[in-house]
Amino acid sequence: MSRQYEIGMVGLGVMGRNLLLNMADHGYAVAGYDKDLAKVGALRKEAENRDIYAADNMKDFVASLRRPRVIMMLVPAGRAVDSVIVTVLHHLEKGDLIIDAGNSHFTDTDLRAAELSRQNIQFLGVGVSGGESGARHGPSMMPGGPKEAYERVRPLFEAVAASVGGEPCVTYLGPGSAGHYVKMVHNGIEYGIIQLIAETYDLMKRGLGLSNDELLDIYESWMKTELNGYLVEITSEIFRRVDEKTGQRLIDVILDEAKQKGTGKWTSQDAMELQVPVPTIDAAVSMRDMSALKSEREAAGQMFKGPAGSFHGDKDGTIDQLREGLYFSVVLTYAQGMALLGKASTTYNYGLDLQDVARIWRGGCIIRALLLEDIRAAFGAKPDLPNLLMDPHLGQEVMTRQDAIRAVMTTAAGLGIPLPAMAASLSYFDSYRSSWLPANLVQAQRDYFGSHTYERVDERGVFHTEWREKNKEE
Repeated sequence: MSRQYEIGMVGLGVMGRNLLLNMADHGYAVAGYDKDLAKVGALRKEAENRDIYAADNMKDFVASLRRPRVIMMLVPAGRAVDSVIVTVLHHLEKGDLIIDAGNSHFTDTDLRAAELSRQNIQFLGVGVSGGESGARHGPSMMPGGPKEAYERVRPLFEAVAASVGGEPCVTYLGPGSAGHYVKMVHNGIEYGIIQLIAETYDLMKRGLGLSNDELLDIYESWMKTELNGYLVEITSEIFRRVDEKTGQRLIDVILDEAKQKGTGKWTSQDAMELQVPVPTIDAAVSMRDMSALKSEREAAGQMFKGPAGSFHGDKDGTIDQLREGLYFSVVLTYAQGMALLGKASTTYNYGLDLQDVARIWRGGCIIRALLLEDIRAAFGAKPDLPNLLMDPHLGQEVMTRQDAIRAVMTTAAGLGIPLPAMAASLSYFDSYRSSWLPANLVQAQRDYFGSHTYERVDERGVFHTEWREKNKEE
């Protein structure tokens, strides 16, 4: 084949096809391949006059690429990624580059990078956020791997990524699996914020009895406040949509069971491994699991009755408190995620610049929000900031809203409305600001039943007590 294309895409689903079109719109000659011929046909149709080659077999696809080759994959995480790698390897040469732009687990990325390095093939793990629209018009991109491999594709990535204030929402994050780790935590934060917004909906709908039109107006108005962000924006739009089948608001005919693909769970799992508390994210993951227990919840609802009373207070005042409580909780969610990134950076030798992470999240990605400007400034002022709560500005923003979230929790408890992610956020705040926690009793209990020892406040060392003998009555 005479034409040599600059980059190839394996996986022509919604994300892969749209990202390829985005590249072509920025002047790049690109090739695409998928084993599903219908997807290949869809790309051919959408390509129009763009410099795009849609291949229906792997050999022709690889042959069309300029050497040293650059092949990006956008396929489901897990076995599909390994299958593509095995297939393309038969056609590659020393110095070629494979890019995994899916949501792969970071440990899989490290294993693949090591194996490909032994075969003299470069490998980048790149998190891509923004969904279908982001892929088409500008995503946030989180690349990790060899710096020299990133430099090969940096101009392309900077061209297709979202841009805020003239700055592309992509940067080199670090070696190995740094990119996929950052994307994993991005998704964990996303889980947390989605759950928090859902809890405000629950309290306003079931607790305050607000209509869909009222909810639409509230979320729309919140976009003009410190809560300005993509997830709040789409929430207001969701309440506007009418179902074509029933004529009802679409939100009211959607089943209350939410699925998950695993990235939130992975965030919680590795946070536990690194001993970094992320309770808001944990609660969000748990509530996805709880939502799946639909039949059990229905049975329990018949068996257990909650508070019988209804809300008789100041609705407008409670909505204002809820807005402040949501902001409080969102800040705490970012704080937990950034603390995890800080610990992972040290543990896994990523060398992350958290100011850069906040910068590239400001546009294109699902958690983009006005708040990220403050988060970027916080890490710009103090790169080794241990927690966002310790930033003077954000710490004060949280402090001034604690009365609001406490009032919200009281209202919700009185109405029997669950706010697990908000409760977790408040408990995280109260725990983090506590110079004393009851962990001394935990130490004592562990030593009592398992001789696990304990430490003392007045003397260095490790101690053990024969508790049963001490407490035994003569």
